[in-house]
Amino acid sequence: MRLAVLGAGAVGASVVELAADYGHSVTAFADSSSAVVDSDGIDAADALAAKRTDGVVGSDDPSDALSADYDVLVEATPTTLGDAEPGFGHVRTALERDRHVVLANKGPIAERFPEIRSLEAESAGEVRFGATVGGAMPVVTTIEDVGPSRISAMRGVLNGTANFVLSRMAAEGLDYEHVLAEAQDLGVAEADPSFDVDGTDAALKGVIVANVLDPDGGYTLADADVDGIEDLPGSMLELAKEDGRTIRLIVEFADGQVRVGPRLVPENAALAPAGTRNAVQLETEHAGQLDISGRGAGGAETASAVLSDVERLES
Repeated sequence: MRLAVLGAGAVGASVVELAADYGHSVTAFADSSSAVVDSDGIDAADALAAKRTDGVVGSDDPSDALSADYDVLVEATPTTLGDAEPGFGHVRTALERDRHVVLANKGPIAERFPEIRSLEAESAGEVRFGATVGGAMPVVTTIEDVGPSRISAMRGVLNGTANFVLSRMAAEGLDYEHVLAEAQDLGVAEADPSFDVDGTDAALKGVIVANVLDPDGGYTLADADVDGIEDLPGSMLELAKEDGRTIRLIVEFADGQVRVGPRLVPENAALAPAGTRNAVQLETEHAGQLDISGRGAGGAETASAVLSDVERLES
């Protein structure tokens, strides 16, 4: 398949780097200010080196990537809220050209899902978005395989930064500010970590799962009840530990509601992963509780989910 990759961050760059290993070519690659386009396939190494040294991927205009020859648009630009632009516009353009779309960008699915499905219905292209929930973890595909109507609830730890902070607070008895600074030094947390620690990122993933489980629901971030971990005192984790429990930032979809907040869980439970790992539990009609765990973020990990979705488009 010929890929056009929009977004040159960790995920987009990893897709470009790994595409050939999966048997695909990249015919267009764009960041916010530049692009490189070649219908025979770009030189991935040159484009990535140019991004590292010059801050641009090529000399073309980003709009040229959208109009290039490709089979699949990979939308890996940063997630935005509200109107989910420019990601939503990129998806619309590709579908109007009857091209497939694979998303790593959560915004269009979390904020404008009914419009995405409407555009998809009128297009010869298909939209896939497994990489938007849990990185390399097969959360969306497992739901599809089991059948959304046969799953009654989802609960999960779906933000690695928040989980790292809570894990360290519990293990070392450290306070929130100390551990957050440590996470930033290690590159686990962004310079502005609010999207992660206030529960927004986890809520977006919960909304996406809600839209998969209830495709007529049209859920958005505004429908989620969200609490973060910023005001969680270390003493609460110490008290939980005395009772054989710990605290994790849990996102849940059940009974038509998306909720995110710190929750008590057994210390050795599946929903108490350590460090930056993620975990999801699905309550199913016939198969009982299904547990999925793994790396929920990372450039190569999320790129592998993107490229797996590309392969599903070929089947």
